[in-house]
Amino acid sequence: MKQPTTSILAPVEDEAALVSAAQHDLSGFTALYDRYFPAIYRYLSSSVRTVPEAEDLTAQTFLAAIEALPHYHHRGHFSGWLFTIARNKARDYYRRRPPEEPLDKSHSDKTEDSLAQVIRSDEIQQLALLVGRLDEDDQELIRLRCVAELSFAEIGAALGRKEEAVKKNFYRLAARLQRQLGGES
Repeated sequence: MKQPTTSILAPVEDEAALVSAAQHDLSGFTALYDRYFPAIYRYLSSSVRTVPEAEDLTAQTFLAAIEALPHYHHRGHFSGWLFTIARNKARDYYRRRPPEEPLDKSHSDKTEDSLAQVIRSDEIQQLALLVGRLDEDDQELIRLRCVAELSFAEIGAALGRKEEAVKKNFYRLAARLQRQLGGES
């Protein structure tokens, strides 16, 4: 399981300055959008599994953020606040209708030989099955950490939980999946 090495989180002072600038002049929101768009889109596309809906939900997330920005009070992690909006948009989506069109997930490395590609594909499928068997909260934790590449502090802010609790839960979950993956292969 790939673990993020860095976070999208800017130093809190820099992030606070960006938010403050955006609150005073909406054109300042561009810097926040540019910083968080890739992670929000990756997160939502892994949540809903359809290209058009991921694009739509990403747009809805940023629109909701712009609308709520005047009322936002910076208390740590803007990304946690933004991902909370994205999570709510994904939940609303599932309340409305199920996914329709799967995303194209073919990111194969052209330099890999055929056998390596088959082995990697099999491992990914096995891991996807194991993750699919997890409860929704555990799947959400994996999406926020491995897909959106949030730090544990950012995940804690998005989920309303303490950073250390999130970290322990993630590493226990990763160890359990690793054991299960090792036992099935």
